Amino acid sequence: MTGQRGSGARTSAVRPLLATIRATIPAMPPSEKRLAETLLNDPETFSTLSINEVADAAGTSTTTVVRFYRRLGFTGFKDLKHDLAQETLRASLLVHSVPATASDIAPDDTLEQIVAKVARDETLSISDTADVLDVAVLARAVTALARADRIDVFGVGASAVVGIDLQRKLSRIGRTAITWPDAHTAWTAAAVLGPRSVAVAISHSGETMDTVEFLRLARAAGSATVAITNVPDSSITREADVALYTAARETPFRSGALGSRIAQLMVVDCLFIGVVQADYTSSVDAIRATYDAVQSRSLHPR
Repeated sequence: MTGQRGSGARTSAVRPLLATIRATIPAMPPSEKRLAETLLNDPETFSTLSINEVADAAGTSTTTVVRFYRRLGFTGFKDLKHDLAQETLRASLLVHSVPATASDIAPDDTLEQIVAKVARDETLSISDTADVLDVAVLARAVTALARADRIDVFGVGASAVVGIDLQRKLSRIGRTAITWPDAHTAWTAAAVLGPRSVAVAISHSGETMDTVEFLRLARAAGSATVAITNVPDSSITREADVALYTAARETPFRSGALGSRIAQLMVVDCLFIGVVQADYTSSVDAIRATYDAVQSRSLHPR
């Protein structure tokens, strides 16, 4: 959830504005979606417009603009513009090589421009995710994984790649961690998990049916459940004991892979390092042993 906004003020518990809008778009009616898309396409210009100019630009009414900023937790339109201007400035300072308002990758972009835009978006995805990641909630997930006898991980598409990364990291420190290649095997595994297990489900949208069902079955079987998603109040969060949120910057050209994956990998890294610290000596010994095992097969061992 966004928390209350107003008078330009924001506490550390409040999700960054642009991340909030991206996460909220799926639940918006069409008229508010047009406003959100107008804002995301050029937040810097949006922050300079009057409420009437914004309504005209999005082809909607001022009443819809009021509903839009109230949905985001603002008490006035000036407050929305203030926070938007501040966040746009922060993004520009963070990634100065390409303006934060620059367009998505274009057909005539040079390779240099493509590199700069990808670096900008992925840097901002990591920065925004760090802002929204609740450390207290992360600690609960770490505790659950550190105490588990078995950890089952599942995701579809790009999220499956992230799940494999988590499983391999956990295996390197001696944890029993399993990933599943398809939904049916994941569901059958989830259905027989118990209270000493943890099921971790990864879904950018929070609405991938196969992944939500995996977490539902695991929860029904008595397992602890952890979700990693970009969308609060999504179907997957309702099946999760612990929900960890990303703030990926997906664009039409890059949707569904690069932005979401880099943000999810950051959360996975934080989760893994937390588990390492929960049993530091044994974990470091395991990492050294697994490193030596691989290094012994190298053509040029050190």
